[in-house]
Amino acid sequence: MELINSIPLFGGFLFTLVAFVAVLSVIIFIHEYGHYIVGRWCGIHAEVFSMGFGKVLFSGYDRRGTKWQLAAIPFGGYVKFLGDADASSRSDPEALAGMDSQTRSKSFHDAALYKKALTIIAGPMANFILSSAIFTAIVLTVGLATDVPTVGKLKPLPDAAYELKAGDVILSVNGVETPDYAALYAYSREVDQVQAEQKYKVKRGDNTLTATGPFPLLPLIENVQPQSAAMAAGLSVGDLILSVDGQKITAFSELQSLVAATEGREMDLRIWRDGDEQSVTLAAKVVDMPDGDGGFEKRTLIGITGGLFFEPETFSPGVIDAVGMGISQTGRIITSSLNGLYHMIAGKISSCNLQGPVGIAKTSGDAASQGFASFVWFIAVLSTAIGMLNLFPIPVLDGGHLVFFAYEAITKRPPSDKAINILMSAGLFLIIALMVFALSNDFFC
Repeated sequence: MELINSIPLFGGFLFTLVAFVAVLSVIIFIHEYGHYIVGRWCGIHAEVFSMGFGKVLFSGYDRRGTKWQLAAIPFGGYVKFLGDADASSRSDPEALAGMDSQTRSKSFHDAALYKKALTIIAGPMANFILSSAIFTAIVLTVGLATDVPTVGKLKPLPDAAYELKAGDVILSVNGVETPDYAALYAYSREVDQVQAEQKYKVKRGDNTLTATGPFPLLPLIENVQPQSAAMAAGLSVGDLILSVDGQKITAFSELQSLVAATEGREMDLRIWRDGDEQSVTLAAKVVDMPDGDGGFEKRTLIGITGGLFFEPETFSPGVIDAVGMGISQTGRIITSSLNGLYHMIAGKISSCNLQGPVGIAKTSGDAASQGFASFVWFIAVLSTAIGMLNLFPIPVLDGGHLVFFAYEAITKRPPSDKAINILMSAGLFLIIALMVFALSNDFFC
């Protein structure tokens, strides 16, 4: 992979494509397996489980008679149940009419309404379960920071002469008490005069003492956002930004102010990376960001998160707590995504926030380039989004099928085949139009 990535354009494109296919394959398999396994539990026979569309490359039958196949076009997948005319789960009247009663009882379209609904909703639910499981695993693996700011490990910095040590509990900074991380971050954002050297009151073992150290929240890169100016410029986690256009900076808040003042023009950054200083030129982007009150505000950003000069000491939560956090994180993504869609439809934020397949592919590549943890996190985020979108009440999507089932439950009869075909065609047209619009955003926004 290093050899491939050393080849301009080809290496980057191939890496992005492989990452994109890998992300989609995991998410689509989980989604379709949700349909398959719940359908099987409900007594519905799956004729085909396909990863991809088009020409079949590999296939085989299991002991239940389901054909598992891998097709040439990897951007999708489907489960075709007994009695389905195609991958959209429309009924095949001729095939159903030719079945004996015992065989027909195993078809999707002769199943009880609740069984069909459970089978359909299982796809999106499988996506949410995958996301929650990934977030839970991350919490259990990485751990959570202790409530009181406690030094776990000191990060490498240029000319660092720490008096602080691992295990120190930070009680105050320059006389400002820091009972928790919120107070430490508030001090870092709101201090009037930033000084390179700070006085920390710490608890070390049974003793309380004063020690000097760097400013708490440095222009030290903790995270780089995919498809951001920082990512395009090659900035990496662990880089320390020393100056902006020749102006030295000490705090992350100073970097934020200088970036905002550029209003998108190019700026020169001097960074420290692994003992060496380098220069980087980039231009910030104006993006829509949540304002914390349910709305959005435009901000000029380069796409990085600043970090503390130390890695916080962590603890491992219980499994039940971790599962709750994983589910909550999935819920927050759904809520924020729906909020963003509402604001786009209402014209309150730019429609450029809607990414198409090219944008998602680029994000996949950027996430993969930052390491396995970042890549897995992106899988969880995208899995949540795909599960949510599939629940939209649009024919051809899972949510559209659920609407049909709701109609049948209320009227005691299913929609006519003619109505279903018309609505399916309309839904397909809407999905294609949305994809074309999103794809145009990838190239013109």
